[in-house]
Amino acid sequence: MNPNLDRLQPYPFQRLQVLFADLQAAGGMPTPIALAIGEPRHPMPAFVQPVLEQAMSGFNRYPTTRGEPALRETIARWLQGRFRLAHVDAERQVLPVNGTREALFALSQAVVTPGANAGVLMPNPFYQIYEGAALLSGAEPLFYNLEPANGYRPRLDTIADAIWDRVQLLYVCNPGNPAGAVMSEDELGSLIQRAERHDFVIAADECYSEIHHPDAKPPAGLLGAAERIGNDAFSRCIVFHSLSKRSNLPGLRSGFVAGDAGIIERFALYRTYHGCTLPGPVQAVSAAAWGDEAHVRENRRLYAEKFAAVVPRLASVLDLNIPDAGFYLWPRVPGGDDEAFARRLKREINVTVLPGRYLSRPTADGDPGAGHVRMALVAEPAACVEAAERIRTLLERD
Repeated sequence: MNPNLDRLQPYPFQRLQVLFADLQAAGGMPTPIALAIGEPRHPMPAFVQPVLEQAMSGFNRYPTTRGEPALRETIARWLQGRFRLAHVDAERQVLPVNGTREALFALSQAVVTPGANAGVLMPNPFYQIYEGAALLSGAEPLFYNLEPANGYRPRLDTIADAIWDRVQLLYVCNPGNPAGAVMSEDELGSLIQRAERHDFVIAADECYSEIHHPDAKPPAGLLGAAERIGNDAFSRCIVFHSLSKRSNLPGLRSGFVAGDAGIIERFALYRTYHGCTLPGPVQAVSAAAWGDEAHVRENRRLYAEKFAAVVPRLASVLDLNIPDAGFYLWPRVPGGDDEAFARRLKREINVTVLPGRYLSRPTADGDPGAGHVRMALVAEPAACVEAAERIRTLLERD
């Protein structure tokens, strides 16, 4: 067996089950409300079912690794419009994938040269796939902490050159999960220039880029930053986008990677052997989704309404802010013990949140997830408001 499998840590939701294992459901408890998992619950777009039904015959053919030209061309047009790009080559710079979770993991296996000095740098807190990808590619996970003093944005200029010289792959989550902070285009441009100096690949997880306030400027993207500094070939840049959050289609398992044509070519070779392809009907639905913005605007409106209803109810009892983007709250908890706080909410008011330390790792500079909890505002608006009312009432008794 691959010995690196023993280095994988339990997934956050496995740890949550263990944390709650000894809690007994008391009689008269209110209906459970789950705020722990970031699974979108808004209605899927109305066009999904008719498009899928029309494309059903596509299940009788093997799909190609690179996907249908029509899908890649739709994605290229979306990227050009969304990030103000002069041109995206649908043939060489776009690759459909089975959701970004799979692709974020697989990219590390394709681009990392394993060895004692190999490093993969990632945010802390982070999406645990980054860490598992690094370990199973034969590299050491390296972390940069996201702290409230910098608005939970990375301070990459504080990392020593000796660390940068080890880095082969850098994961950036922009907008961030869990804090929802957004890096500026200037910050992304500086990062690309650093990648050129130290010769590493940037993997930008941009899956929350379309979940922002309806009146706010859309978050910047890595490809746009690259083009604006003269890197119109997107050298060393790969972005990841998904229909899970943007279009409320987590079960479709559909996304794409785009960027550096040389990396895309090698990654496509890897995926040919890996055997991951999107079925034809899934590609048809995906093309329809990337080609439509009306349902995305409605999605943003629903999240904005929930933030507007929930945050004022919690602001008097929790240290929190509305994030720049995404659908999470990342409050600091009273007393600083995130596990104890999560247990208390589950035990006393039947609300489930995720302890922040389950999304982070201790470092020499501390554990940036400890003392926080993540709340995903994915449930129906009434359920989110009810959860906020329960939390406020409970904490006001202290």
